[in-house]
Amino acid sequence: MFTGIIESIGSIRAMTPKGGDIRLLVETGKLDLGDVKLGDSIAVSGVCLTVIELPGNGFAADVSRETLDCTAMNDLKAGSPVNLEKALTPTTRLGGHLVSGHVDGVGEVVSRSENARAVEFRIRAPKELAKYIAHKGSITVDGTSLTVNAVNGADFELTIIPHTLSETIMASYQPGRRVNLEVDLLARYLERLLLGDKAAEPASGNITESFLAANGYLKS
Repeated sequence: MFTGIIESIGSIRAMTPKGGDIRLLVETGKLDLGDVKLGDSIAVSGVCLTVIELPGNGFAADVSRETLDCTAMNDLKAGSPVNLEKALTPTTRLGGHLVSGHVDGVGEVVSRSENARAVEFRIRAPKELAKYIAHKGSITVDGTSLTVNAVNGADFELTIIPHTLSETIMASYQPGRRVNLEVDLLARYLERLLLGDKAAEPASGNITESFLAANGYLKS
C-alpha cells in the first residue's frame, strides 16, 4: 500500500527485454534506499513493482506483460522521469489517500492551462472508470494522490500547486500524454457492496441504473 505522496523523481536507466516481458532499472534520485530490501515494493509512476536487485543508486524490477498491457509503462524509455514512492509502514503519515499501486486504466492529458502560479489539467479517463471519479474525490495520477476539482463525463480537472509540480513529473505533462490512473479504493468496494447477495452470482459486476432502481437506490 502507498499514500500517493511522491518521495522522489527518479529516471529509467534501462529497459531490458526478458523472455517477453521487461526488466526495469530505475535510478532513484533522492529516494532513501537504506531501509529497502529485496522483495520490497516501490511504486513507479503509480505501478507497484517488486525490488529484485539493489545495485547502489537504484533498483531493478521485473515488469510483466500484463502490467505493460494495462499501464502506460510501454511509453517509458531510458531517461524517462518517473514518480517514486516506497510502500507505507505502520508509522507512515497518511498525507494523501490509500493507494494500492494497481493501475485501473490509462488516461490522457487533454489540456493544460496556467492559473496564477498553479497549473490546471483536464484528463480523460477510460469510459469504464468515469463512474468512480467524483467531484472533490481522490484519484491517483502516475502515483500522485490528487483531488478532483470538476467532472464532465469521463473528463476530470485538476489544479496542481507549485510544490506538487516541482516534486513530481507533472510539470512535464502536455496534451496527449498518457498517464496511469487508479481510482479511489472506497469507490470500488462500494460498487461491490451494492451488489449485495448478487455479488456471488456470475455476472458482469457492473452497477446499472436498472439495478439501482430495482433495489431501491433510485426514486421513480
